[in-house]
Amino acid sequence: MSDYELPPLPYDYDALEPSISEQVLTWHHDTHHQGYVNGWNSAEETLAENRENGEFGSSPGAIGDVTHNGSGHILHDLFWKNMSPEGGDEPSGSLRDRIEEDFGSYEAWKGEFEAAAGAAGGWALLVYDSYSNQLRNVVVDKHDQGALWGSHAILALDVWEHSYYYDYGPARGDFVDAFFDVVDWDEPSARYEQAVELFE
Repeated sequence: MSDYELPPLPYDYDALEPSISEQVLTWHHDTHHQGYVNGWNSAEETLAENRENGEFGSSPGAIGDVTHNGSGHILHDLFWKNMSPEGGDEPSGSLRDRIEEDFGSYEAWKGEFEAAAGAAGGWALLVYDSYSNQLRNVVVDKHDQGALWGSHAILALDVWEHSYYYDYGPARGDFVDAFFDVVDWDEPSARYEQAVELFE
């Protein structure tokens, strides 16, 4: 059984200011993200104990906790990595070309992604859909509701209220704008190349 741990942020807690404050980043990483790691580990322990004891009454709840907390951990890990204090540029290279091919233009992709972020009850994601071999934007509620089977996450934006309310109040759109000031496309580009290598 794996023992999941919270990885450190790839930058200092104040590195994304003013887009994301040091206070929000500290709470978000050290409390919320840590909670998903703890929840995943706890659920795995419950499942292991149930398998050993042959008692499965609590297993359905634990399985649900694995998907919720596991997805929360995975998406937060990507969220931190697709931002940096050196971010703010637009994508380039093969990922830029594919965005333009699948969405018509970068501006069309961004407009659709921002609309997804405004509607989501959890996350807006750019994913590679391995079934259709194309990029898509998806709206994911919580961490695990609305995901597309066979998709490979490329870019993640957390729009749970704990991500922005302290800094922006109810103005989620301002937070989404600020996110694009710190987006670092190196990680999404690498994830896109990985998906193409695996699925095309």
